Amino acid sequence: MFESQSAACVVQIVATWIASAVIVAAQETPVPHPFATPEEGPSLSPMPEGSVTPTLEQTPSVSPTRTVRISFVPPPLEGTISLGIYDKNGKLVRVLHQESELNEFTIGSDALVTQWDGKNESGEDLPPGKYRARGYLVGHLKVEDLGPAASPASENNATASVKVKLMPNPLANEKQSIVAVGVGFDSDGSYLKTIDDLPLLTVSEAPNLVHMVIAKNNDRSVTIWQDDGTAVHRFRVSNVDKMMAFDCGEFELK
Repeated sequence: MFESQSAACVVQIVATWIASAVIVAAQETPVPHPFATPEEGPSLSPMPEGSVTPTLEQTPSVSPTRTVRISFVPPPLEGTISLGIYDKNGKLVRVLHQESELNEFTIGSDALVTQWDGKNESGEDLPPGKYRARGYLVGHLKVEDLGPAASPASENNATASVKVKLMPNPLANEKQSIVAVGVGFDSDGSYLKTIDDLPLLTVSEAPNLVHMVIAKNNDRSVTIWQDDGTAVHRFRVSNVDKMMAFDCGEFELK
């Protein structure tokens, strides 16, 4: 849909989308510096790649606090945001946001803002070096509970992951993006994730899961089997193509 729009139209879409979200956020929690409306200031323009601004803040403690400020313009699509921090080898070292709503970010003058403390998932300080922040805006995917499995997953070509074509992000000037997605689980339930373990969408809140697999039905739908050791349950997730990838750029952690 977005491929046919001009660059100016894309910018206006993003500006309108974020400005609308700011109005909602302002009604819930006052924001010191809201976005300017089209009458008050210039239109929003896409942030260039590499829009991550590292900042170091000295504290009275022995070592300084390592705080990285990350700002980005989200893709023009309604939904939730999952954002991860990756090391120079492309390994996910921290899930910074999982299925986050717009109001969970700080609203900057022309972008959304979040922060990273330089730690991994275990709360340990990561070594200095180059890192990257990137993620996905996940649209309105539909999860359906299909009940107990009528046939084994092995008979339905189920695997650990499948490839999904995403909607092109017009702010990244890309034509098509493909991502490998799989399924994961923890004590809170099951979820759709990227192959590098960034959670994208909650599938169920079932406890005590021991195994999961996924199969692709078509370009817009996948079927998921989850096993708790006593029974196998099936779910269908539709509109899996309604996602856009975005990249906040590379930065250096001191």
